Amino acid sequence: MSLITQIIRAAAPLPVLESYQRFLFVGPHPDDIEIGAGATAAKLAAAGKQICFLICTDGRYGFDHAPADLSSPDELAEIREKEALRSAEMLGVSDVRFGKLSDGAFYTRSDLSEVILRTVSDFQPDVLFCPDPSVTSECHSDHLNVGEETKRAACFAPNGKIMERHGLRSAPVQAIAFYMTAKPNRYVGTDGYLQQQLDAIFLCHKTQFPKGSSAEKSIRLYLKIRAYDFGLKSLHKTAEGFRVLGQTHMHCLPEAGD
Repeated sequence: MSLITQIIRAAAPLPVLESYQRFLFVGPHPDDIEIGAGATAAKLAAAGKQICFLICTDGRYGFDHAPADLSSPDELAEIREKEALRSAEMLGVSDVRFGKLSDGAFYTRSDLSEVILRTVSDFQPDVLFCPDPSVTSECHSDHLNVGEETKRAACFAPNGKIMERHGLRSAPVQAIAFYMTAKPNRYVGTDGYLQQQLDAIFLCHKTQFPKGSSAEKSIRLYLKIRAYDFGLKSLHKTAEGFRVLGQTHMHCLPEAGD
């Protein structure tokens, strides 16, 4: 960490995620929130925090591991919505909203922005969670687009005049937390919540992770390794890591992203 980064963090400390009350988790597809931050969502819900899941696209083209007898993208989209609802319930989350855009980036960025801004305005979150669009290995347009539009929403949401131009009310967003990140700067201890996360994924999202499939085995192993690695880095048994920015860090301070 450079000297200027240390100075910035001393002058403007990174937000402490668990100190807030209202959290909006934004996912590109059904299952992304659970993979990126499911244990954290479960922990926050168990602590009585207000949690909302926004799933931007319907996952209709996620046929890689889906059963062969599914006849159409419409049928898969319907099933994946039900899977997402069951999964969220297992994590203790009852407020689940669907943007119903088509995955595969068959939407305009303005439509995606509207879905996210509208939900931010309605739910009034303190913190937004979304995929990190700055990860150099990320190639999926839906992940990149959702990350970018959520990032913009986090910056603009508190500005009443800008939100008014969208026909929406402002929201008191204080921080953004990027999951699926290569540069975590905040960790949430998830001791006791890893298994709940794994169950929510693998017992519910069966079209994507059929029992015994290579997809199930590889993601299950990855999540366990990641949880214990982040745990070691943060003095917990297990943890999830996020790249967190407060409103002060979101513009004009490039070192804050290190």
